[in-house]
Formats: sequence, structure tokens, C-alpha cells
Amino acid sequence: MTRPESGRPLYGELYASPGGEAPASVATTGAKKALWPWVVFQAAAGLAVGLAWWLLAPGGLNLLSGNPSLADGTRIEAWLPRDLVLAGLFLLAGSFVAVLLDGRPQDSLLPRRIVLVVIGGAAGALTAWLVGVQAGQWWGPPADTLEHPSMAFSLRSLAVLALWPGAAAACTFVLNLISLMRKPSVEH
Repeated sequence: MTRPESGRPLYGELYASPGGEAPASVATTGAKKALWPWVVFQAAAGLAVGLAWWLLAPGGLNLLSGNPSLADGTRIEAWLPRDLVLAGLFLLAGSFVAVLLDGRPQDSLLPRRIVLVVIGGAAGALTAWLVGVQAGQWWGPPADTLEHPSMAFSLRSLAVLALWPGAAAACTFVLNLISLMRKPSVEH
């Protein structure tokens, strides 16, 4: 069956089995259910990333540097390293998700999967930020009550939140570009 005006096969026919039925992976209800774990997985991973941020960063437990002068969140010198620790964790998480996405079979759902990975990365970044700040409130020192109170454990640069979804998108692009360059060219 082809469209009379273009002569091309209909969309469903491209993925039809020899019996004429579309496989279950192409069915819209099954496909949508199979794609949502990309969002849920990253949002759940935000819990672990947020706790890791509090454990590693200055103002939290400060396990990464171990510098006692940076352990106090009231010092301005600790704010940039604290944001950079979260930025590094977000870059690592986004790259990891892109590698997972690259290992999936290439199919017609790939554009939707990429969009959901970016949405999931944003959800994971927000979750990590909120979990890290909450961990700082629960287990960190009490916040200052001075005229200009310091943020004992917080994110000073909100642009860092764009790194997880941005890293996932950028790494996915690079991995797809590399795979396209490795394919042999077809000569006419």
C-alpha cells in the first residue's frame, strides 16, 4: 500500500512485519511507556548526585578537598568550589546518560528519546540541587543570622543546572556524529 500522491509507503508499513502487523515496539502506547524510564531514572539519580554533592563539596562534609579553611560555608572562598563540584557531577551524569542512550538501538523513537533525556536531565539537576540543599540544612551547621546571612550550603550559580541536560545533549550529538563518520559512504 502506498500513498497515491507520493508513491512512498505509509509510515506504519515501514515497520510492519511480513504479516502486515506493526511490531509491539512501534505501537504508540508501548513506545511511550518504554521512553518514560529515561526521565524517571535521571530524576532518581538526582537523589544520589545531590547527596554526593553535599558529601564532596566545601560547606558540606568537604571530602573532596579536605581543606579545613573551606569546610565552613560562610567563607566566600568556598562558594566557587562548591558550585564547581556540582558542575562536575552534572557533566559526569549527563555524559553517562548519553553513553547509555548511544548503546540503545537506533529506531524511529530516537528523537523522542533524546528529548526525554534532556527533560530527565533537567529533572535530575533540579532534584540534585534540592536534595543537596536539604542535606545541608539537615546535617550542616546552622545558617548565620547576621545582616547578610551566608548560604551555608547552596548553589550560587543557577546556570550550573543547565549542565546535566546540556552535557547529555552535547555528548549524544558527538557520539552520533562519530558513529556517522564511521559508517562507510555509499557511492552512486
